[in-house]
Amino acid sequence: MKDKRILYVSSEVIPYLPETEISSMSFEAPRMVNNQGGQIRIFMPRFGNINERRHQLHEVIRLSGMNLVINDLDMPLIIKVASIPKERMQVYFIDNEDYFKRKATLTDEEGNLFPDNDERAIFFAKGVIETVKKLNWSPDIIHVNGWLSSLLPLYLRNYYGNEPLFSEAKIVTSVYNQDFEGTLDNDMHKKVLFDGLENEQVKHLKKPSYVNLMKTAVDNSDAVVIAGDNIPEELKKYLSKLAKPVLDYKNREEFAQAYQEFYTTQVLS
Repeated sequence: MKDKRILYVSSEVIPYLPETEISSMSFEAPRMVNNQGGQIRIFMPRFGNINERRHQLHEVIRLSGMNLVINDLDMPLIIKVASIPKERMQVYFIDNEDYFKRKATLTDEEGNLFPDNDERAIFFAKGVIETVKKLNWSPDIIHVNGWLSSLLPLYLRNYYGNEPLFSEAKIVTSVYNQDFEGTLDNDMHKKVLFDGLENEQVKHLKKPSYVNLMKTAVDNSDAVVIAGDNIPEELKKYLSKLAKPVLDYKNREEFAQAYQEFYTTQVLS
């Protein structure tokens, strides 16, 4: 992995949010690549329950200040950055007052999904891509974690399909156990169509369930990692029919060797 550039995009990363399958792997995988001499960038949302003072987040003025159009509204993009202690790894945070200021991540106190999670996912995907463009950093691999990140492959392959910076990048999507009940906003596909995508490209989003969000991500990826040992049966069947590399579930002790081999022999080959 020496000198390879890998962009990790995740809905959660430790130590900024509590330990889960996603937050743990979104820390362990970049650390593994970093320790092997690879170059990494990590992006996640700046949720309002992340303690900025404790984790020493600060705004990067040269990267902030852009407006992203979400469903015909201009939404300001703010970029913050922090370093993970003792790891020599920087994390970039995608922020916006309307979408990420509330003191919670994806659900309210009763466990209900926030009604604007669909727009937050669109904003996060476009915000990551626009920021990487400003950094002028061309990744070899883009590894996507968590359903809030699931629109990134769709936008990269279509909305940003002619962007030279990403022309050689391979997209890997990890599929986890962490899903949700019901669907996101039923007009989600219309909001994505507003960006000039085509009906066929957003067909799964007409019913934006967890499974359909992940199908959208997988369809636009070059390879898939099964990162949970109990993913939904419908997704298992869908992945079993794919004509692209799929890495089966590996536990914490096995993953480092397996990921390294998968990246080098399946994704980059």
